[in-house]
Amino acid sequence: MTASNEVYHSGLLAPLDKNNVDTDQIIPKQFLTSTSRDGFDAALFYDWRYLDNGDQNPEFILNEACYQGATVLLTRDNFGCGSSREHAPWALKQYGFTVILAESFADIFFNNCMNNQMLAIALPEATLDKLFAISEQCFADKQDIQINVDLQNQKLISDKFDPIDFNIRPDIKQRLLSGLDFIGVTETFSPQIDAFEAKLKAQRPWQ
Repeated sequence: MTASNEVYHSGLLAPLDKNNVDTDQIIPKQFLTSTSRDGFDAALFYDWRYLDNGDQNPEFILNEACYQGATVLLTRDNFGCGSSREHAPWALKQYGFTVILAESFADIFFNNCMNNQMLAIALPEATLDKLFAISEQCFADKQDIQINVDLQNQKLISDKFDPIDFNIRPDIKQRLLSGLDFIGVTETFSPQIDAFEAKLKAQRPWQ
């Protein structure tokens, strides 16, 4: 995904007001048997999304009709804690989420998100409190919150609140703007790698 007119992503925000959402809650272990990367969206937040009979849980916030198609997830502290399964960001992305806003993220989950072209933004608790309050009021008023994510200038922009600045490591920012994962970044150094290997071979002709 590349930046266009300074907007890295534009989408609907959905709130999940929970701390310490671990990877087993994001994608329960019984759904990890597939050898394919596809199909995990149906199991996202499975224990919260569905009742015991398989019907959707009407009390789970993301099942609300107004949040269908949401691509920006608003949540709380320590999101993605627990096991290191990469299936968690796969499930989130396949469901449709591209941006996650939280107070903090588990380190491995954070890196897995970035390597799967998902932007995980850490915001202060006070900022999250304001966003949850705005979200609650918009829900009551039957309004949605559309957010533009200006990654180049590191701002969240919406007509529902003043622009919010956020921090991101420069290397991660560049990877996301260029659409590269760790392997893709390494491949950009192919000429230097080839030159090094050629020099090494010349120094060791017996190899």
